[in-house]
Amino acid sequence: MSSLNLDDFTDLIERPDGGVRRDAEARRERQTVPPGALGRLDDLGEWLAAAQGAVPVRPIERPRVVLFAGDHGIAGLGVSARPAGTADRLVRAVLEGASPAAVLARRLGVPVRVVDMALDCDPAELPAEVVRHRVRRGSGRIDVEDALTAEEAEAAFLAGVAVADEEADSGTDLVVLGDVSVGGTTAAAVLVAALCGTDASVVTGRGGRAIDDLAWMRKCAAVRDALRRARPVLGDQLQLLAVVGGADLAAMTGFLLQSAVRKMPVVLDGVVSAACALVGQRVAFRAPDWWLAGQNSGEPAQAKALDRMALEPLLDHGVTVGEGAGALLALPLVQSAAALAAELPVTPEPTPEPEPEPESALESESAPSGEE
Repeated sequence: MSSLNLDDFTDLIERPDGGVRRDAEARRERQTVPPGALGRLDDLGEWLAAAQGAVPVRPIERPRVVLFAGDHGIAGLGVSARPAGTADRLVRAVLEGASPAAVLARRLGVPVRVVDMALDCDPAELPAEVVRHRVRRGSGRIDVEDALTAEEAEAAFLAGVAVADEEADSGTDLVVLGDVSVGGTTAAAVLVAALCGTDASVVTGRGGRAIDDLAWMRKCAAVRDALRRARPVLGDQLQLLAVVGGADLAAMTGFLLQSAVRKMPVVLDGVVSAACALVGQRVAFRAPDWWLAGQNSGEPAQAKALDRMALEPLLDHGVTVGEGAGALLALPLVQSAAALAAELPVTPEPTPEPEPEPESALESESAPSGEE
């Protein structure tokens, strides 16, 4: 029997400091730029202050991109435009600096960390630091079998917790979270459909590299079949991740929850991170208060998940490439909000005038004492 109790996260996760947020709002009202003139940047600055527990807000100086990687057996059904078992190629492109996320991260000066959870390749082909948390080689085909065993799901979840602790301990002050996977959007769609009680066609999108109509119909059928297997285990989130998730999704869920425990803000990228966040919300209802939705990728399952968590995307550029690229584009917006909240001039609070002394006291001081 597992010793991992997800209910503990409900007690461990607190909301960002509401008192600090009110102080940040009061400070914003005294800035020389009128309140509301900066639009959503005002809200972002106040949210960051509450998350940091500091007014004025501190600058975002040590952001980090964290990408969880894995192959999904469901890709073998032709539900992805990429061949099954080829996510390692995407990982190598990231490590070599040749992927969109790597280019953006390099331009923004943000380090990138890739965590292999279930790539379908020889671990010796990748750096030891990348593969040290790997749980298995590829995840099961979720329309007919479980993605993971119960033990593998727990190991993957705890690996995500460990990565969050490593980042928090190293001083990371904000994480851009993404995935590198083949077949991951199918698993994400199943999770969202199961947790939101919707049909397969409502949540099935075209994926990072858009698929044609025939592949989309295959994907719908795969989501439908996996959804039948997911519904009986909805009451147990870890079992849900084992049945229809995957090692990378289980790790990402653990990472999100532990980041909230450690009060480390996270910017979500696309549908995979949104699906994991939705699972995290089911575990601990306060957790989404620590997350931002970086962008709208156009995937219907992402929109459904974000709506359920009341998270509004910062950007809507239709970036579907994954790997945290869309969320990376939102990072300068978050950093700008912090800078504006901290550095715009503030009018000093008026000094209260001293209260006049009562007349009776003045008279008693000026009246003659009657003594000679």
